[in-house]
Amino acid sequence: MSRVGYNPIELPGGVEIDVAGTVVTVKGPKGTLAAELDERIAFSVDDGVVTVTRTDEERETRSLHGLSRSLVNNMVVGVSEGYRKELQMVGVGYRASLQGTRLTLQVGFSHPVHIDAPEGITFEVPEPTRIIVTGIDKQQVGQVAADIRRVKPPEPYKGKGIRYLNEYVRRKAGKAGI
Repeated sequence: MSRVGYNPIELPGGVEIDVAGTVVTVKGPKGTLAAELDERIAFSVDDGVVTVTRTDEERETRSLHGLSRSLVNNMVVGVSEGYRKELQMVGVGYRASLQGTRLTLQVGFSHPVHIDAPEGITFEVPEPTRIIVTGIDKQQVGQVAADIRRVKPPEPYKGKGIRYLNEYVRRKAGKAGI
């Protein structure tokens, strides 16, 4: 049995949380996030510590307890520190560039691939083969990074493609020449 839901959430300085019914709103130095959570989960804020409790002991309520605590904790971390994912491009001629908020990828296709940054997401390209995706919403940062990786996923024979930083790509042996 998981006990994640019982862990209290410490609020860092400058972070405020507001619970109105089933809507939890977290405000911090980097922005504001809100989420609507299940009514069977209750939140209480005392002296900068958020505790999550459940109203009954049903199976589904117990499973929502840890989930709700993790979602609120991710919002607190997001508005105070933010999230980032780093991607690396491997391949001859593979490169990325940034024009305003638009990311342009050249990954071996006959045309460049353009990706516009959604609201709340910023791209950085410190070097032509590295992309950094930053934002305050953990789910959105991960989804945008996965969408970029999906343009040209790493292939197992030469290892070319777009991968997460320090991602291990399992290599296969090619055809044996006789």
